[in-house]
Amino acid sequence: MFFLHAGRPQRPVGVSRAILSLGLILLIAAGLAAAQSVPPSNRQLADPAIERKVNALLKQMTLEEKLGQLVQYNDSGYSAPASPDDVDGARMAANPTAAEHVDSMQLAASGRLGSMLNTVGKERTNAFQRVAVEKSRLHIPLLFGADIIHGFRTIYPQPLGLAASWDPTLVEHLSRISAGEAVTAGVRWFYSPMVDVSRDSRWGRITESAGEDPYLGSAMAAAYVRGYQQNDLSKPDSVAACVKHYAAYGAAEAGREYNTTDMSESRLRQVYLPPYKAAVEAGAASMMSSFNSLNGLPATANPYLMNTILRQQWGFDGLVISDYTAIMELRAHGIALDAATAARKALLAGVDVDMMSHYYDTELPALIKSGKVPMAVVDEAVRRVLRVKFALGLFEHPYAEGPEVTAAVAAHRPLVRQAAEESFVLLQNKDANGHPVLPLANDTKTVALIGPLADDEGQMVGSWSAGGRESEVVTMRKALEARAKQQGSTLLYARGTDIDGRSEAGFAEAVSAAQKADLVLMALGESGEMSSEGGSRSILGLPGNQQKLLAAVVATGKPVVLLAFSGRALTLPWEAEHVAAIMAVWFPGTEAGNALASVLYGDVAPSGKLPISFPRNVGQEPLYYAELFTGRPPTGVDLTHFPKGEERFRSRYVDVPNDALFPFGFGLSYTTFDYRDVAVSRAELPVREARGTKPLVVATATVTNTGKVEATEVVECYVRDMGASLAQPVRSLKGFTRVTLKPGESKKVSFNLGFDELSFFTNEGKAVIEPSEYTVWIGGSSTATGHANFTVTP
Repeated sequence: MFFLHAGRPQRPVGVSRAILSLGLILLIAAGLAAAQSVPPSNRQLADPAIERKVNALLKQMTLEEKLGQLVQYNDSGYSAPASPDDVDGARMAANPTAAEHVDSMQLAASGRLGSMLNTVGKERTNAFQRVAVEKSRLHIPLLFGADIIHGFRTIYPQPLGLAASWDPTLVEHLSRISAGEAVTAGVRWFYSPMVDVSRDSRWGRITESAGEDPYLGSAMAAAYVRGYQQNDLSKPDSVAACVKHYAAYGAAEAGREYNTTDMSESRLRQVYLPPYKAAVEAGAASMMSSFNSLNGLPATANPYLMNTILRQQWGFDGLVISDYTAIMELRAHGIALDAATAARKALLAGVDVDMMSHYYDTELPALIKSGKVPMAVVDEAVRRVLRVKFALGLFEHPYAEGPEVTAAVAAHRPLVRQAAEESFVLLQNKDANGHPVLPLANDTKTVALIGPLADDEGQMVGSWSAGGRESEVVTMRKALEARAKQQGSTLLYARGTDIDGRSEAGFAEAVSAAQKADLVLMALGESGEMSSEGGSRSILGLPGNQQKLLAAVVATGKPVVLLAFSGRALTLPWEAEHVAAIMAVWFPGTEAGNALASVLYGDVAPSGKLPISFPRNVGQEPLYYAELFTGRPPTGVDLTHFPKGEERFRSRYVDVPNDALFPFGFGLSYTTFDYRDVAVSRAELPVREARGTKPLVVATATVTNTGKVEATEVVECYVRDMGASLAQPVRSLKGFTRVTLKPGESKKVSFNLGFDELSFFTNEGKAVIEPSEYTVWIGGSSTATGHANFTVTP
């Protein structure tokens, strides 16, 4: 048994009560009952046969049993508050004598528990399930959910690293093996994928995201859902996806965890909502509300997000669960003065399940009796939970069956290794003479491996590593020692310093190893917990004294390769100036060392591309490529009409260039690629034809491998819309594909640009195409130069 999610300390809140008018409540209830304007997102959940079963069961349920389906606890259950003022659940759980404690087994036996959080393991889940199914009056099974983010036992790169692969098919396959492992331990519900767009690397949870771009993020979101659910929740090795954190959690101001977000409707719809919508369209069975407020209203109490957009406009028919104690935290947000108000606002906003707050089961009975919460709202929330349980087949097969996966699976290691190889992004590869340092020659006699991340099993998997075991991780040192033995070469190792070290006691050993070597590999970067929930950083360089260690090694004059481990973009301007080669390797997972050895020695050419922009310094954050034009951009506009000396008044920094050190979509290979013949299928598109689902314009280009090794290139397509009624980004990603080419081989690639790719959102929330001029770029990064143009005519 292990625990995947630590409790969060609670903050003191007030106790006075605010009451909403009955008329407003009835208006919200009417909205909940309104017919959806679009077809259901998951046809399985909308199956009439399932609906008949749900309604038949609902008619038999008491109010207590209904509310039981709307609460989630972990193994410990809950401690009832000793007084109405005492709502610090985390403190009471640590001190059960402070209040009456109710165990989860008791709750399950009496039908007062619908799902459990991070209760994992065949024996443990079956014990709880047996009590629920055999002892409760209606025999309703429990649903076990867990924070399984990037693998269950066999751990693959964290989501930001996977996004660097630009390979949704790979992500779908990885998700499939993760689900297959976890169901053997009783888990049928993953709190994944996290699809929050984030453009600020100060935010620690960017490691769980696909980075800064909504198009790439949407592709990844859909891939996770397809992999987890297989388009059939009833399959015994399928799990229900829970898409999080809805919505705009990744836009936290200043990159500070749980912070507020505020934005226009256009930006919300165009940048932050698309990945959630893509996951819904892929059939996601559930969503999780986010901690943050959006435009002043916390998401967990936001009916516009949950009901208007999610359910009515997108047709979502799954369940919505709060994040950990998020309903309780409505009081800390300041929009609820007591537990009853928080529970009422969350449920009426469309949050079906209360995770760990202990508000729905205690507060809703009185609210229902008083008429402040309509029974119809409760019934519909219960229906949503039961639909998922019936769709998963839990009533027929409630228990974990067959052998439990308790260790990394050997048959899964090759795919996990491939994922790590595809995730690595080669950022720089040129010595002082302009010659590439990588790949390493097989006849390199002596290699020095230096750094705190060279032989640390625990750090290779990053945060949220579920049931992965450190002892099963292949570190760089292990893999390179095996390689050296095979090749008859020598590997020298020195730790040098700790990840956040201050002592220089290990520097001398590291410098000595470097002096004896032909080449030095520096394994530097963050710890997993630095890039994680609660891991916001205001300084994005190498932690501790790692850069000082690096400088000491560089001073030996030996060629140095920096392998940067992180869950975010780091600031590496000194490193880029002084180090020959740099590779972003994220946290690669169980097969970290083997994957790194394969790429370093050229068995596999790197193909990763950055899913986030790497800044020159933290003062540029939030930094992203798809920025809007200003009236005075830093380049490209003639300002010579300004009075002499005033040309400096542009939108720029005076101490650093505006652009990224390493831009979004960038990544080198061991070969080179050439792009030519970028074209579009038409020069003009009448606006009256700009509708429907068919391609409106087809963009094409020819890409050629101009180097000496076979390699894979991620071909990227960007679009700019000039002349629209709202300013649009300088360019936006609208397509990508992976192409593998032999030396000298060429391939013509094409991208279908339809309404979704060419439209933008107004501040009324409407997607439109207007008469304007479009530019299309195709190339190997967001700075691609080959382009073609077309016009949307009136």
